[in-house]
Amino acid sequence: MPFSLEGKTALVTGAGRGIGRAIATRLANAGAAVMVNDLDDAALCETRCTLRNAGHRVERLVGDLVQPSFPDQLIEATLSAFGSVDIVVNNAGYSWDNVIQKTSDEQFQAMLEIHVMVPFRVLRAASTYIRETAKKEIAAGKRVMRKVVNITSIAGTDGNPGQAGYSTGKAGVIGLTKTMAKEWGRYNVNVNAVGFGLIETRLAQPLTSGQSEIEMKGHKIQIGVQQTMLDSIKKACPLGRLGTPEEAAGAVLFFCSPLSDYVTGEVLICGGGFHF
Repeated sequence: MPFSLEGKTALVTGAGRGIGRAIATRLANAGAAVMVNDLDDAALCETRCTLRNAGHRVERLVGDLVQPSFPDQLIEATLSAFGSVDIVVNNAGYSWDNVIQKTSDEQFQAMLEIHVMVPFRVLRAASTYIRETAKKEIAAGKRVMRKVVNITSIAGTDGNPGQAGYSTGKAGVIGLTKTMAKEWGRYNVNVNAVGFGLIETRLAQPLTSGQSEIEMKGHKIQIGVQQTMLDSIKKACPLGRLGTPEEAAGAVLFFCSPLSDYVTGEVLICGGGFHF
């Protein structure tokens, strides 16, 4: 590996499984200490145990990011555990889909909360540490680069029928990314976004009669994609397949590494060449 993240602390939200776990693993393998967060305590424990068994420094904090006070608690816990916040990956999210005439205000707002409000609150919570630390480093003649990676989607860049809320939320995080790149450039922070296409996670599993559900805000939400749609996407994708969580994490790792020290305010699409 042409770089090391030794001495860096990374925070990864939505790290209980899938892409989030793969991101946490990539960052830990590169040498970073990692704070992981998720709603699912059992899944998060598995992530932490797996990484700790591999010799990595990992702590966890279970909690609901959409609770207004929780992002502050998460940043405080990260600083308490490791003493710094050098990398923030705003990965937590889910989809709650329907055509617009069947989408309730609650459903639409839920997508804005998890995909826009949560990253905003996490970065706001981290801002005091980042600004004050950067000012001291700059005064001492040091340039220490920190990284923010927000997760968006090709649904946010291209739109997707049946995903008015999800697409709007994922488009909103691009605006947040570009604004924070300009706001935090003076503090030597690279702020970028990775937009995923279809990645092999439970959210992109074939939708069958025994389909999976997640429970959010008291609602049971079906997750998965119709097999016919999966087949058409694979056919339309230049690489002919869905991506793996490890491949998705690789794109994020680039933005977390010194390789991206002069890249900020950008959106990297990791979708195998497929666009809706």
